[in-house]
Amino acid sequence: MAYNKQSDDKRHPAYLTCIINLLTEYTLLGTNFNHNPQGLVVVTDTVKPLRTFSRRMDGAYPSIVNPLAVWEIKEYYGSTTFGSRIADGVYETMLDGEEFAELREHEEIDIKHYLIVDDYHTWWDQGKSYLCRMVDMVHMSLVDEILFGREVIVRWPEIVRSWLTGSYIRPDIRPTSPRVLREKPPRPKTLWND
Repeated sequence: MAYNKQSDDKRHPAYLTCIINLLTEYTLLGTNFNHNPQGLVVVTDTVKPLRTFSRRMDGAYPSIVNPLAVWEIKEYYGSTTFGSRIADGVYETMLDGEEFAELREHEEIDIKHYLIVDDYHTWWDQGKSYLCRMVDMVHMSLVDEILFGREVIVRWPEIVRSWLTGSYIRPDIRPTSPRVLREKPPRPKTLWND
């Protein structure tokens, strides 16, 4: 079980991280993914490393070498004040997004980048300006999508299934043409859509 990096009475299981790992493993149906990368994301061409990113992610599919998708999880349960560590976390995600955007622009390699956050008190009571900054990240295409709290229960399995089918559709973009609707692959039968 994953734990947060706090000590004493603030130390507890990293609930959101555990939920994400369970949902990912269940939805991938035995396909490998890296739930705890201990290294940096590396993108290679056919022979040599092309780019190494500056920070570790909280998860990668299928691995940290040439991933199709990566995610960062920000959960701050037990925090009593909105400190610099929380603010730094938002700016680190922006830095990661800039690196992914540069890779997309110069190498035409698109790695999906997700941000998953939780703790109402941290974001709504103490850090609304940083919450706004996260929404800006979506509009600036620095993250593909941000999931908030319990939204992960329904939306995260949909995202994970899209990696298997190659049919990622953002929730704000609804295909309307008959051709697009016909070509959409059927959803795999799982616990979530039985």
